[in-house]
Amino acid sequence: MKTFNVPVIYRSPLISAIKNKRKQEDRMKKDFTPTLLDFGPLKIKLARHFGFCYGVENAIEIAFRTVEDNPGKRIFLLSEMIHNPHVNNDLLDKGVQFLMDTSGKQLVPWEELKNDDIVIVPAFGTTLEIEKHLESLGIEPLKYNTTCPFVERVWNKAEQIGQKNYTVIVHGKPKHEETRATFSHSQAATATVVVKDMAEARLLAEFITGQQPAEAFAAAFKGQYSTGFDVTKDLQRVGVVNQTTMLATETQAIADYIKQVMIEKYELTEANTGERFADTRDTLCYATNDNQSAVTGMLEEAADLAVVVGGYNSSNTSHLVELCEEKLPTFFISEPGKMESRSSIKHYDFHHKQELHSFSFLPEQETVTILLTSGASCPDALVEGVIRRLLSFYGMEYKADELSI
Repeated sequence: MKTFNVPVIYRSPLISAIKNKRKQEDRMKKDFTPTLLDFGPLKIKLARHFGFCYGVENAIEIAFRTVEDNPGKRIFLLSEMIHNPHVNNDLLDKGVQFLMDTSGKQLVPWEELKNDDIVIVPAFGTTLEIEKHLESLGIEPLKYNTTCPFVERVWNKAEQIGQKNYTVIVHGKPKHEETRATFSHSQAATATVVVKDMAEARLLAEFITGQQPAEAFAAAFKGQYSTGFDVTKDLQRVGVVNQTTMLATETQAIADYIKQVMIEKYELTEANTGERFADTRDTLCYATNDNQSAVTGMLEEAADLAVVVGGYNSSNTSHLVELCEEKLPTFFISEPGKMESRSSIKHYDFHHKQELHSFSFLPEQETVTILLTSGASCPDALVEGVIRRLLSFYGMEYKADELSI
C-alpha cells in the first residue's frame, strides 16, 4: 500500500515499531489479539489496529503540501479536514481557514472568496451542489481534493446500482459531512434515503411492506430523502451503502434485515434475490473493519478499563467507544492531558455530547490492566503520549524508552 509524507509531529517511533512487528508476524491480518505492554503494576493491551488510515494520511499529505506549495495565497478548507482537533488546529496555525463547520454552517461567506483562492475538499468529500457553487465562483472545486478513496468507492457503488434502477439506502448519520456528500452523489443517480440506525431501518421496512401509509413517509424521514421520492415506486428495488465510519456490523445487520424484508414481501428465492436487492457488501471500509475487529479481539482479554483516544466529533472513534462500553468502564479522551492524575480524568460522553470530570479513574489495586486504542484520525504520537502519561502516574515514564519490541 502507498506510503504518505505525514508530518513527523504525528509520528511515534514507539508505536511504529509495535505496528511493524505485528505486521511482520501477521501479514494476513488474521490475528486480532492486542499487543501486551507489561510495565509490572501497569499493563497496557494495545489494539492490533488503530490510528491513521489510508484516507486520513492521504488527506494530511495533500493539505500540508498545498500549504507549503502556495505561500502567500489564501487557503480554505470546506470544513474540518478530518475529525481530529490537533490536525485541524495545526492547519489553522498555518493560516488555513474553514469555510463551514462540521454541520455545514457557513463561517466565511461565499461572496468573500476570490477566483485565485485555494479551496481544499476534506477527506469526507463534498456535495455536488458545493462543487457547482465553487465553479460558479471561478474556483476549480477538485484541484485540491483529499476525499478518501473508500468514500468515493461508496459513491461509485451507489451510482452503479442507481443505473440499474435500485433505490439507495444510506446507513449514516444524516448531518455528518460524509453522509451529506454521499447522499448528494447518490441522489444525482437515483432515489435515495438515509437511515441512521436499525430502528430507522425497521421503520423504513414498514413503508416497504405497506404497514405504514405512504403519506407518513415525509414526516418520518424529514430531510433524509431525495427530491421527488415516491414511496410506492422507489422502495420496490433497493440496495444499502454506508457512511464508511459506521459500525460495520450494524451496516451488515441493516442490509441483511432489508434483504429479508424484500425476500418475504416478493416471495424471492436465494437465486433471484438480486431482482429486488442489490449486493453492496464491498462498500465497507477496510480500516473501519480492521479497527472494530481489533477492539472486538481486545475485549476478549481480561482488563480493568478501556481508554479510547480521538476527536470528540469523530464518528469512527465513537463506535470504538461504543464497543468498549459494552464490556468495561470506558474513557473517551482527546489527548493525554485529559488524564489529570490516577484518580482524575476528563472524558467525553458522546451519547449526551458533554465532557465529564470523573474522580474514579485508575483503580487502587496492585496491578491495573488497561485496553488502549484510537480512532482512524488520531495521530500515533497521541497514543504514545497516553502511554507515557499513564506510566508517569506510577513514576515509570522512563520505561517507555526501555521497551523491547
